[in-house]
Amino acid sequence: MSDGASIKAAVERQFSQVAEHYRTSAVHAAGEDLARLVEAAALSGQETVLDAGSGAGHTALAVAPYAARVTSVDLSASMLAQGRRLALERGLGNLHFEVGDVEALTFADGSFDVVTSRYSAHHWPHPQVALREIHRVLRRGGRFVLSDVVSYDDFTADTHLQAIELLRDPSHVRDHTAAQWLALLAERGFAAQVIYTWGVRLQFDTWVERMATPAPAVAMLRTLLANAPAEVRARLQVEEDDSFTLQGALITAVKPEA
Repeated sequence: MSDGASIKAAVERQFSQVAEHYRTSAVHAAGEDLARLVEAAALSGQETVLDAGSGAGHTALAVAPYAARVTSVDLSASMLAQGRRLALERGLGNLHFEVGDVEALTFADGSFDVVTSRYSAHHWPHPQVALREIHRVLRRGGRFVLSDVVSYDDFTADTHLQAIELLRDPSHVRDHTAAQWLALLAERGFAAQVIYTWGVRLQFDTWVERMATPAPAVAMLRTLLANAPAEVRARLQVEEDDSFTLQGALITAVKPEA
C-alpha cells in the first residue's frame, strides 16, 4: 500500500469511528467562517456545487439552500451518513452524498460551477493532485472556496503545530501556511487570494474527545503544550486548561475563463 493509500485508509478509519461527534461539533457546524464561505461561494441558486472532503456535511448543508444541486464527497461512508441525517432533518432535497477520493474524482471535466472544502485539506496526502482534480471538474470561470487551519511561517511554531495535530489525530498530514496554499493554487492555474482569517479556538477536552484520542496521547499533548517555548505558547494562546487557538484562512480561487 502506497503512503497516500495508507493515509487515506487512516482517514477513513479514524473518522468513521467518530462520525457522530462531528455531526454535533460546534466548530464544524457553525461559525463566522462558515457564513463567510457561503458568501464567498457567490451562489445564485442555479449552480452545481461539489463539497470536497465533506465530512459530516456541514458545508454542503450550508450552501445547499442557495444552489441547484450539491454533491458531498468524502472517504468515510459513516461521515456521509451523518450528512444525510442532517439533510433529512432540515428538509433539504438537493444534496447527493457519494463516497469518493478528492485526489481521484469520478466526475467529468467542467461538471461543477463551485467547489468548496472546509477543514479537510490538511488530510490530503498530495494536495497538488487534489487541486488538479478540483481544477479539472470546475467549469471555466468556476470558483474554488477553501477554508482550513493554516500554519505559521515561524518554523518553531509550525513544528509544534504539526506535532500537536498528529498526536491528536494520526490521519493528519499537514497544516500548510496561507502562502503555501496560494503558491499551490497558482501552480495549478488558479487566481487565488485570502479573503478572511480568524482564530479557531479549540477547547482541549472537547477537541480530544471529538477524535477519541487515546489517553496516553492526551497526556503527551498536555506535556507538549505545557513545555512549549514561551513564544509558541503565546502564538497558540495556550490557556490554563490547555485550550488553545489556531489560525484559519478562507481562500477563494478562480479558474480562468480561457
